[in-house]
Amino acid sequence: FFICACYFSHNIFLKVYKLHVVFNNEKEFLECYGATLKQCGCDTAEKLDDVLATIQVEVKRRANRETDRANRCDAIAQKYIALHRDAYAIKESYLDPAFIRIVKYCKSPGSTVDGLMELITEEKADGIYSFPVFTEDYCTMLLEEINHFECAGVPKGRPNTMNNKGVLLAEMGFDESLMNPLRDQYLLPIARLLYPEWVGRSLDSHRAFIVQYSMGSDTDLCYHYDNAEVTLNVCLGKTFTGGDLYFGPMKGAKAAPQPSHVYQHRIGRGVLHRGYHMHGAHPITAGERCNFIIWMRSSSVRNLACPMCNHRPQLVPASDTGDGFTDDK
Repeated sequence: FFICACYFSHNIFLKVYKLHVVFNNEKEFLECYGATLKQCGCDTAEKLDDVLATIQVEVKRRANRETDRANRCDAIAQKYIALHRDAYAIKESYLDPAFIRIVKYCKSPGSTVDGLMELITEEKADGIYSFPVFTEDYCTMLLEEINHFECAGVPKGRPNTMNNKGVLLAEMGFDESLMNPLRDQYLLPIARLLYPEWVGRSLDSHRAFIVQYSMGSDTDLCYHYDNAEVTLNVCLGKTFTGGDLYFGPMKGAKAAPQPSHVYQHRIGRGVLHRGYHMHGAHPITAGERCNFIIWMRSSSVRNLACPMCNHRPQLVPASDTGDGFTDDK
């Protein structure tokens, strides 16, 4: 698997100004974004210096991607002792019985979208669906494992470019026996029926992570689209108010960009949507919210155009699944 070369320069998020930018060099950056930054409140030399410093930190982090990831994985393998080793391998007892019925239907001969609609909830926005995924007991077990990991003193990678608080499930060791079978055996049959044009030949890789929102840390998530063909977002808990997801149109759509649908989290329940569907999260107003997210990727789809730069990907080798690109012709 590969990443696209644009990873090193595109989609850099300036949280203070709620702006995604491209950075190749300072001169080009200022010509492209100087006026926009001033309109957003970056109106002093000191503020601009802070922006450039933030960008340099992020550019360095991305340049060191492979080395830092290898070091984190080594440290976790050597030092971390799991609290719930059973949580790392999928069991049907961890899955909501309704979810098992949904998957069984999708795998059955003659299954149709109309038939599936009798088993899942079609949200009041095109192409957004929700259904139970995990039992509350498994949500609790997974949260306890994540909390244990957070307190273990081992290094953690950022879940994505926008969230600061959370963990990458692959680096903890969840991929082989939990995430891969969850994607291939359970989520792929559902996605094939609902989004055949986004699944392509298959959903053959993923990026899975936990995001955490709390007062004094990450409280919300700005409007964006995912680096995925299909996304599943499951609320694990804990106790919180606010934090609803909101959805707008698809990336690049001519429709009005304003959000048009709000989704309220329920523990164990997942919302499934296309990665290109614009969305964000309202601030939590109390408590702490933790969500399990899997970005599922189809190399046969994304090999044609990178979602981040909208060009045919310039392939850079990755030691993991990268961003899901392959060198298949």
